[in-house]
Amino acid sequence: MASPVGAPRLGSAPRAFRPGVPALDLFPTALWGRTVSRVHSRASTALLDGGDPAGHASLREAIATHVSAARGVHCVPAQVFITGGTQQAIDEVLRLAVRPGDSVWIEDPGYAGARRAVLSARAKPVPVPVDSEGLDVAVGITRAPRARAAVVVPSHQYPLGSTLSLARRMALLQWAKRSRAVIIEDDYDSEFRHRGRPLTALQGLDDWGCVVYVGTFSKSMFPGLRLGFLIAPPAWVDVFAAARSTASAPASSLEQAALAAFLSEGHFARHLRRMRVAYRERGEALLDALRADCAGALTPRPCDTGMQACAALAAPWSDVRVRDEAARLGVEVAALSDYFLGRRRESGLVFGFGCVRPEAFRAGTRLLARALDAARPP
Repeated sequence: MASPVGAPRLGSAPRAFRPGVPALDLFPTALWGRTVSRVHSRASTALLDGGDPAGHASLREAIATHVSAARGVHCVPAQVFITGGTQQAIDEVLRLAVRPGDSVWIEDPGYAGARRAVLSARAKPVPVPVDSEGLDVAVGITRAPRARAAVVVPSHQYPLGSTLSLARRMALLQWAKRSRAVIIEDDYDSEFRHRGRPLTALQGLDDWGCVVYVGTFSKSMFPGLRLGFLIAPPAWVDVFAAARSTASAPASSLEQAALAAFLSEGHFARHLRRMRVAYRERGEALLDALRADCAGALTPRPCDTGMQACAALAAPWSDVRVRDEAARLGVEVAALSDYFLGRRRESGLVFGFGCVRPEAFRAGTRLLARALDAARPP
């Protein structure tokens, strides 16, 4: 039986090194609580009634303003549709964009939720390899030139951490234009670029209306906030609006209004600036700890964005066995080999460093070193 993708969940509280968990210890909880209380106390009858199925108007406007300034996304509020998170957004786009039996490119290795969404749409997932330049567009064209969609993470690929090069970005956009395909850009954590400004989103380079941009607040704020969004190309706005017209609101209207205030009052931008510094420090602390305790077994990949890192595992270790031994000792890491769909497999570990305080890294890597010793083949 195949191992589940991701780190084993050792209880509800995040441990070193659970992937995908932000620095909850640094979130401005009191400020968020005051914002929520203020919005609740001033709630109108319309807000209490449930709101627009496309999303709360002030939140759509605040998101459009933010992504235009921070990510180079070209949009107006009417193109923004609120979702319950990344998974719901990808599901919704594929449900509208593909037909049963259509081919859809997905990254290999990549986010398991993309494959689930493709299968839910009764389409055919086509694994396309990822390397240091991101998705290999030429291979994708060879394997499925007439694919109807591609699900990509161009700014900080999960789990490898690579960035889609400019040449491949343009090749991907040109392929989508020729094939009339939809590109779903998952931009889950690219705002956490540790040095310099975040890279411009793929959507900002799209002159043909091929890209649906998808974002989430569960990584930038906290996982319990199940709010995300998609930005539809202009030609698709009426399609998404019609699909939403008979649906209920995607999330609590009061929570949406509170988030709108958090963005428009500048709190979110200040939080992002603070997190960039924290994640740079925590990422460097992880690399230092791995060099000190796991040198020779693990070779970390470059990490300049986000809150997780990937490290290649030397032969003859099995990453699945190391993961399981680490879990036995109380350390959560994910096995890189679990993220592959095609025949190609690489052995490695995926680490989350967002939820770990810098002073706690060495304790985690020392336990991981014990797991490596236990998992070493005779």
